[in-house]
Amino acid sequence: MSRIFFPFCCNFYDELSTITLLTAAIQCLKRKRLYEQQVEQLGNFQLRIHDQMIMLEGAKATTETVDALRTGASAMKAMQKATNIDDVDKTMDEINEQTENMKQIQEALSAPIGAAADFDEDELEAELEELEGAELEEQLLQPATTAPAAPVQVPAGKQPVRPAAHKNTDEEDELAALQAEMAL
Repeated sequence: MSRIFFPFCCNFYDELSTITLLTAAIQCLKRKRLYEQQVEQLGNFQLRIHDQMIMLEGAKATTETVDALRTGASAMKAMQKATNIDDVDKTMDEINEQTENMKQIQEALSAPIGAAADFDEDELEAELEELEGAELEEQLLQPATTAPAAPVQVPAGKQPVRPAAHKNTDEEDELAALQAEMAL
C-alpha cells in the first residue's frame, strides 16, 4: 500500500506546490500592477505640479509687466505736470527769436564793406559775360593749326585682330572729370 500511497502523495504535493506557486505569481502580478498604478499617479502628480509652476511663473511675469507699465505711466504723468504747453510754446518762441537774431548777425558780418561795397553786382555780371563772349569769338576765329593725319595704307591680307577700344562707363568718365578738376 505504501507504494500506491506514495505516488499519490507525490502528485498531491506537486500539485499543491504548483498551486502555491501560481497563487504567489498572481499575487506578485497584482502587486506589480499596484506599483505601476502608483508610479503612474506619481507621474501625474509631477505633471500637475510642473503645470502649476509654469502657471505661477506666467502670472509673476504678467504682474511684473503690469507693475512696470504702471510705473512708466506715473513717470509720464509726472513729466507732463512738470512741462506744460505754454512753457513749450514760450521756449520755442525764444529759440526762433535767437535763430533770427543769429541770421541778422551773420548777414551783417557777410555784407561787403569799403571798396567792395561800391561794386554793382549786375554791372560785374555783364562785364563777365562780355569777356566770355570775346574769348569765344577769338577761339572761333583762330585757324586750326594741325591738319588731320593722312590715312595709312595697309597691305592686303590677314591682319592681326586688335582688341576693341575700351569704352568708358559713366562712372569712369565721371572719375576722369573729377581727376581733371583736382589737377587744376
